[in-house]
Amino acid sequence: MPTLNRMPVLLATGSIAIPVAEALVALPFEVLQRIEAAPIDPELADTAAFSEAYGFPVAGGANCIVVAGKRGDTVTYAACVVLASTKLDVNRTVKGLLGARKVSFAPMADAVERTGMEYGGITPIGLPTDWPVYVDSRVLEAPEVVIGAGVRGAKLFLPGAVLAALPRVEVIEGLAVDPAAADADTGTDSEQVG
Repeated sequence: MPTLNRMPVLLATGSIAIPVAEALVALPFEVLQRIEAAPIDPELADTAAFSEAYGFPVAGGANCIVVAGKRGDTVTYAACVVLASTKLDVNRTVKGLLGARKVSFAPMADAVERTGMEYGGITPIGLPTDWPVYVDSRVLEAPEVVIGAGVRGAKLFLPGAVLAALPRVEVIEGLAVDPAAADADTGTDSEQVG
């Protein structure tokens, strides 16, 4: 089993995406000191592969999912953060939050171009400043979550509650649902990306 060489995030800014590093150094010190980073094998960046290889519980993984809401000719982008053990409620909750007629996962090339991050490493830290960031309330209850670092070759570790202190974050009750409920309900998308 590979090991994680975790360190204070400021010591790892050279191994994370530029927009993420720039956003991190702008955070208040009391928030920044609670975030760690670790280099990982890029081939193990996907949540399930990372959890299995590094022995990190899947329940501690948090997925950042880029969505695009459309109403008429207007497209609104947002990021949604949910625990890897849950599924994003796209067709109800996210649709309502964006006031959109249609919401879908942003195409990979579009998400990569707009965020300046690698697919599979997109994170809520360092996103475009005009994007809302929605975090499922269950994420805040996790003592520690692992999220992307903007690149596939690194991860960030932080208490779930720290996500609420990030810029533009809105904590949403019911942003995600349990997978069993999602499978029984056609109003919820089960695909997890980011």
